[in-house]
Amino acid sequence: MRVCVVGLWHLGTVTAACLASVDHDVTGLDFEPDTVARLATGQAPLFEPGLDALLQAGLAAGRLRFSGDIDEALAGAEVVWVTYDTPVDDDDRADVAFVVERVSRLFPALEAGTLVLISSQLPVGTTHQLEQLYAAAHPDRPVSFAYSPENLRLGKAIGVFTQPDRVVVGVRDETDKARVAALLRPLTERIEWMGVESAEMTKHALNAFLATSVTFINEIATLCEQVGADAKEVERGLKSEMRIGPRAYLGPGGAFAGGTLARDISFLSAIGAAHSRPTHLISAVRASNDAHKGWAGQRLMTLLGNLAGQRIAIWGLTYKPGTDTLRRSSAVELCQWLVAQGAQVQAHDPAVQALPAELAGLFSLHATPLDALDGAAALVVATEWPDYQTVAAAAIVAAMAQPVVVDANRFLARTLGDDPRIRYAAVGKPV
Repeated sequence: MRVCVVGLWHLGTVTAACLASVDHDVTGLDFEPDTVARLATGQAPLFEPGLDALLQAGLAAGRLRFSGDIDEALAGAEVVWVTYDTPVDDDDRADVAFVVERVSRLFPALEAGTLVLISSQLPVGTTHQLEQLYAAAHPDRPVSFAYSPENLRLGKAIGVFTQPDRVVVGVRDETDKARVAALLRPLTERIEWMGVESAEMTKHALNAFLATSVTFINEIATLCEQVGADAKEVERGLKSEMRIGPRAYLGPGGAFAGGTLARDISFLSAIGAAHSRPTHLISAVRASNDAHKGWAGQRLMTLLGNLAGQRIAIWGLTYKPGTDTLRRSSAVELCQWLVAQGAQVQAHDPAVQALPAELAGLFSLHATPLDALDGAAALVVATEWPDYQTVAAAAIVAAMAQPVVVDANRFLARTLGDDPRIRYAAVGKPV
């Protein structure tokens, strides 16, 4: 099929590259010239394992191209797939108007019969809004709209896209269903078909459920710390219950970070407020998660006392392993908090070669994990890069002024957790 993918950041670039890899004819459209120019050379706008190679393969095969020209990109497209990563501010408010405006730019160039498939993370009702805007502007040139919520994960995006557990798709009629089925057939036939609004709500509900699971087990874990229970043992007890199951999102550890889960919590709370329907549980999730973000700092103060003048090593700065994204990173937020307490922060991250200007003056970035440990009073494992599991306990002890390790998710538990030389703290581990 001939497909135009609109909005080329993480979601859009992965979508375009993966569709080209299964023999669709793909044009990526973006209104940022620098982004288009970079992609035309096979370089993704952000780090995602395997993505550059996939882009280059698509370009070389002639199945993938990039453009900033709307008419050129949409010419002959059977499906226009909207993949903008919806901007989110620091209060988890999504800039929905940004996406609506970008999609509206496409309207004059859409050919009759085109299917516009929305995957940007938008509040329920936005697809209907776009349908109304298009119908008002071009009543004599009908197109159709469908919605399929994105399901990517930073660091694992290609595998998730090409081998999905299932894909949720909301359509208006059987014709659109057949077109989406043909589009996705090389990737999966496991499609959950539903109405457009149901598909939009499914994304909100899924992320809200995951967010609730995270905050639930972390609240249980903080109680475990006080009464001598081990939250990892409680986790095992829960997941062995057949009504819960082994894949439940119940791992005591750090708070959820970034805007993805919080964005849908905000969407649902806003929907409840707009319709005078209280969302007591959903609205409490953010408050609980925000409180848990302070766990590492509180534990450091418990272990070290006053942090002023103390050297604190931070392993990992990115939002999550497998990416170089620093925005909305809980690790960066922790570094900033430590500096505000008067601590000297020494950081390492294998994907960060230099600190951005706004961070460069706050703390130091070191070339190796052991360099960051030099003379440190404590180590915080903030982003779980596999590299850190290869550092021996003896090397950590030797490099630090005192061997205190704060590891929320017990990422290093197998190598450090039982070492008698190390004071090891984790979420849900008895104080």
